[in-house]
Amino acid sequence: MTALVIENVVKKYGALETVCGVSLKIEAGQRVALLGHNGAGKTTLIRMVLGLTPLTSGSIEVLGAAPGSRKARSSTGFLPESVAFHGSLTGREQLRHFARLKSVALRVADDLLERVGLAEAADRKIRTYSKGMRQRIGLAQALLGQPKLALLDEPTSGLDPIARHEFYDIVEDLSQSGTAVLLSSHALTELETRTDRIAILSKGRLVADADLATLRQSARLPIRVNVKTTEETAGRVAAELGGTRINGRSVELTCQQDEKVAMLGQITALGQVIKDVDLTPASLEDLYRHYSVAKREDL
Repeated sequence: MTALVIENVVKKYGALETVCGVSLKIEAGQRVALLGHNGAGKTTLIRMVLGLTPLTSGSIEVLGAAPGSRKARSSTGFLPESVAFHGSLTGREQLRHFARLKSVALRVADDLLERVGLAEAADRKIRTYSKGMRQRIGLAQALLGQPKLALLDEPTSGLDPIARHEFYDIVEDLSQSGTAVLLSSHALTELETRTDRIAILSKGRLVADADLATLRQSARLPIRVNVKTTEETAGRVAAELGGTRINGRSVELTCQQDEKVAMLGQITALGQVIKDVDLTPASLEDLYRHYSVAKREDL
């Protein structure tokens, strides 16, 4: 089932076009990362999906319904970048309030507090919570009612490394249960192995939309190869492989994806002088820079 369909969506504020003909589909269970510089149109696009901002042209369907309709709202969970809750309420009181609004059993709210790691702090006033704890409350309210589409805007802001790992475990559980996830974030490194697709916005235009392997193949950014050898043989290895000697015992070189196997054959043919080989493909940060900057220059 297709959870979200965005077709040729445009948003204008007077003469300023902030979203320019964006089309994007997310199927049930898919995790899609939405990337872009500040002002690229990410938040505007999310607000249009939620029905909070009207479209200038194009169309959006949330589980076959119009954005902002009762069906769309009841099927969507949203975590905004900046969460704000009533400081005089406890975490439990706040989440139970949201549960009543969504006609969800109160025990579900209590279970979610434990799931996001706030069981011990559930009866403390929210004004005593850290930013990361408030972010967890925000995530819990987004999960109320088992949404079919989860929109998460900078969801790991304020979370420590352990909490970030736990957050992505929850995202994986959502995906496995069939929830489609659209996740907007600047934390590129943590997204590489935790999303199924990467969508990149630049100046309001969608300049890339594919899985990581496809983006790498299309960008043709070089793979960095580091060959560890001995100090005595590093010079010869560098000469034979056409690489650069670094740090006395290592040789650095690059290749394209379709050259990787041949290069590994060359390296292993050198025998026991090779102590180790590390291959580093283009990172998501490299790819983001390539697509957002290169495509921006084409506009």
